[in-house]
Amino acid sequence: MPRRPDTAIDLSRAPNAQGAISHAVFNTMSSTEAKLERFAWLGDDLAVAIWQRDTKEAETSYMQPGHHTLSYYMGGGYRTERNEIPGLYGAPRRFCTLPDWHESRWTVRGPLRFLHVYFLPEHFTRRAVIELDREPRELTLADRTYFESPAMGQLCEQLVAMPWDGPDAQLRANEITHETLSELLQSQTMPRAQERMRGGLAPAVRRRMADYIEAHLDQGMTLGMLAQLANMSEYHFARMFRISFGMPPSAWIAARRIEHARVLLKTTAQPLQQVADACGYADLSHFSHRFRDATGAAPSHYRNIVCG
Repeated sequence: MPRRPDTAIDLSRAPNAQGAISHAVFNTMSSTEAKLERFAWLGDDLAVAIWQRDTKEAETSYMQPGHHTLSYYMGGGYRTERNEIPGLYGAPRRFCTLPDWHESRWTVRGPLRFLHVYFLPEHFTRRAVIELDREPRELTLADRTYFESPAMGQLCEQLVAMPWDGPDAQLRANEITHETLSELLQSQTMPRAQERMRGGLAPAVRRRMADYIEAHLDQGMTLGMLAQLANMSEYHFARMFRISFGMPPSAWIAARRIEHARVLLKTTAQPLQQVADACGYADLSHFSHRFRDATGAAPSHYRNIVCG
């Protein structure tokens, strides 16, 4: 039986754990001889870990983990291969993507050091609406073994080099991780295997909804207004919106307001009141409360940390 390292962490009980998420790949690694160097929850149900392995030969299996994993080789791995793809070996600066649905078996030989980023499928697919003009249910993370990406490599090196301890460091790491996932979305998506999609908004209506919401984040929006724009009953629209956007209209609007606020805080010197107004918050106090709930930091502190 492989020994469980003293540094192993039960993610469901880890400090600041987000809900009841259990990262199966993390727990699989913890059951091997791998040594955990560092681990951190970053908020938004994101987690990062650095692992070391130094073994003559061992096998590891991942069986439908239920979450996505991005693996970045930092050192070694020259004789590590996926059993389903014999003869293809790892090396520093190479990536692997392990989708929530995938199964794989690996033979590890010699020293290996790597970064893992753990994230939910929703983090990947919800970006599809804004960044790819696709519905979240259409796409999933591709199952890829040993590929290179200079852009993602630079971001992962930043993650490795920076501290993760404390809310300020975790906030910086959160920003870099989100940027990494955007890069990942652009290059490593694939159609989700399923039967013909049913329900949801027509593509033209979905685009109209997304554009309308983005253009009116500074204003009040109601379900009735959006339903009328789509020429649907409120009940039918709410159901179809959730299918096409992956969340209810109110949650989508709230998320877009927070994201718009992030962008304004990072890219402009607008006073906080102007940012609050531009994002449709009733007053500065309400904005600060909502922003802190979403990011873990007050708007002014977020600006100082991210832009400082």
